[in-house]
Amino acid sequence: MRGTKQMSQYLDRARELRAIVTPHYNCGQSVVVPFAEAAGLTEAQAIGICANFGAGLKRGAACGAVTGGLVVLGLFGIDNPAEYYAAFRANHEGMLECADLLRKNQELGRERKPHCDALVYECVSLVEKILREQGKL
Repeated sequence: MRGTKQMSQYLDRARELRAIVTPHYNCGQSVVVPFAEAAGLTEAQAIGICANFGAGLKRGAACGAVTGGLVVLGLFGIDNPAEYYAAFRANHEGMLECADLLRKNQELGRERKPHCDALVYECVSLVEKILREQGKL
């Protein structure tokens, strides 16, 4: 514990993954892998499941971090992601698409990697919060 706030093992693991250069963990993998063991998956399975989630499903579509969060919620039996979507959208002007989020980030003159890292950490935190509230963790 640091200060008065408990550190999250899931967020810590996501930070570790995003710091690794080779192999590169895409946004979806970086959200799902930290929860893999708790969800009954191996790390290799989680990596494979999310292999095509990076760069907005590899086409600028749904944000890979958001998609990874949906996978984790589903693995824990949560099939109504309304709270998750609402929380994410509230922080990003209603946007869920990778291309839109990256465009906005570029307009603000910010670098891509720190932006994507922050989205991963946000999604991990949102998922963990929901899972804890639902008694799944």
